[in-house]
Amino acid sequence: MFGRSKFCVVVLLLVTIFLTRAPGTAAQAAAQDPVAATGTDPAVKPVTPQDPNYIIGPQDVLDISVWKEAELTRTIPVRPDGKISMPLLNDVRAAGLTPNQLAAQITTSLKRFVTDPQVTVIVTAINSQRVYILGEVTRTGAYPLLPGMTLLQALSSAGGFTQFANRKKIYMFRTENGKQARYPFDYKAVVDGKRTDENLVLKAGDTIVVP
Repeated sequence: MFGRSKFCVVVLLLVTIFLTRAPGTAAQAAAQDPVAATGTDPAVKPVTPQDPNYIIGPQDVLDISVWKEAELTRTIPVRPDGKISMPLLNDVRAAGLTPNQLAAQITTSLKRFVTDPQVTVIVTAINSQRVYILGEVTRTGAYPLLPGMTLLQALSSAGGFTQFANRKKIYMFRTENGKQARYPFDYKAVVDGKRTDENLVLKAGDTIVVP
């Protein structure tokens, strides 16, 4: 009887030791590779489509609000020709302008019909600019290019790497002056702060490959 009780005590001690060490091990793994552990990089600051410097493009979706004018307030997509359609104004060019510039343009045009119009323009969906992520990541495909998005930020959007990913040999293709250029990206070195110059700001059409 005494022997059985002693055995049970030993088993309980071993279970307790295992449970107290497991969280520490998981925390160490997450600290070593935050992208693989969580699918996002905690060092990356999120970039939102409400950036006032964002340039509107075709297929983007805009939320246009005219204060106290419900019939003029609406959410509309930018057509392939770069224009939007609004009551009273008909076609308005939106592509190539920032949200603030478009708001100012609509405000000026509405003054013929509305007393002291107050217009706000917000980009609710960015569809005009995309980058592509291929290879050994959890979610390959096309991703919206947010203002100021870097290579590291784009990778964090792809849900982390697979177990076969070669994180030191990542590269990016970019078309420049009609020719395709290739840029290397060493994920581990960039995260360690050694090759921050490789963390380029992306442009529309860039393709990231994780071998």
